[in-house]
Amino acid sequence: MPALGELTKFLLAVAVIVGVCHALGALCARLRQPPVVGELAGALLLGPALLGAVAPGLHHGLFTPAVLSAVNLAGQLGLVVFMFLLGTEMRFDRLRGVGATVGAVVVGSVAVPFAAGFGFAALVTRWFAPSGTPAAFYLVFFGLAISITALPVLARILTDHNVETSQTGTLALTVAAVGDGLAWAVLTVILTVAGAHGTGELLVRAALAVGLLLLAFAVVGPALRALLRRFETRDTDDRAVMALLVTGATAFAGATDAIGLHPIVGALLFGGVVPRGYPVVGRATKRLNDFAVVILLPLFFTSVGLKVSFAAFGDATGWLLLAGGIIVATLSKFIGAAGGAALAGTGRRQSLRLGALMNCRGITELVVANVGLQQGLINTLGYTVIVLIAIVTTAATGPLARLRAADPDLAPAPPDSSETNGTPIRHLAIPSTSERHQDSI
Repeated sequence: MPALGELTKFLLAVAVIVGVCHALGALCARLRQPPVVGELAGALLLGPALLGAVAPGLHHGLFTPAVLSAVNLAGQLGLVVFMFLLGTEMRFDRLRGVGATVGAVVVGSVAVPFAAGFGFAALVTRWFAPSGTPAAFYLVFFGLAISITALPVLARILTDHNVETSQTGTLALTVAAVGDGLAWAVLTVILTVAGAHGTGELLVRAALAVGLLLLAFAVVGPALRALLRRFETRDTDDRAVMALLVTGATAFAGATDAIGLHPIVGALLFGGVVPRGYPVVGRATKRLNDFAVVILLPLFFTSVGLKVSFAAFGDATGWLLLAGGIIVATLSKFIGAAGGAALAGTGRRQSLRLGALMNCRGITELVVANVGLQQGLINTLGYTVIVLIAIVTTAATGPLARLRAADPDLAPAPPDSSETNGTPIRHLAIPSTSERHQDSI
């Protein structure tokens, strides 16, 4: 039998990755878990920590260095598209009338876990911090990773319970959007400062970042609005809009990568300036989301899973660190969010439910962990712990937040402007298997 070429190996690897991830995602959907939990489990299953340990020959034959490089690049493209879509969903106009409540919950759900993560990281520096990394960058990064909430997966959970437009659901989604926006801003500052060699380079990077930000809001945003207005009046094919959006997202991602920031910063920024309220954009982002979720994100998950190392735990100390991290992350997020909601005057039941919902970390924390490992802000053990915290807390969110439709704070709200670009926020969430099947018909 002739030796398999690298293209053949890559295609086989993609087939295995997509098949395994979505099979486990379908299983999780039947168990009333977000499918992303199963997809992440599938990525871990295919990594060196499991498949590599059980069948090393098969693992090395399937994931050769060339295949790994190709999978990583395809996964990065999926990550760029995903972060662009996440940027389009960050609607801060939902703050009208509830700004004080949202502010209190955001402060509690971000500041408390950030402080707890910062303190925990300080205690475990010898195990989690890479050699030579300034302690301040490592500590702030770990606190940031612990304080994250995954907006898309949270939307999926709320949609599964049909309460995404309820008072609690809307408040939870708004808090997650604001909190994640703050987290990405802080992460951008960390990357700008950490990657600069000397004050001169730091000033150049900061100037370029500010220039790109001004370009995005002063030039690109208005230009997109004019183009989209013309597209709407001429009934332009959605594919042209998709091409325009992907071009902009990848161009901005490339620009931020070129100035020393991570590509996700540019993709998120471009998504943030895409004008809202145009049905053609809603249709285009829906189609992009389907492709990114079904094909590209499993490749990113696999690139994440391939870097996870259970061997890094060593003796029982590593597992104790993992248990401590899960406890710190879960309790601090719950106490911070629930406490902030209670101080803002929400009812006890709603406050407790918000505390449970805000613990959903999902994909967003994986993105942060991946950036931290790439930029040398955390070592392999710390990275593995953060990834497992993301999976465990996401899996626990559903059972902790079992909702009852009879609860007054869960009554669906009347239709309003909670749709982005004419597309409900549920379309950016990880869809269930049945929804994927319907969308493909």
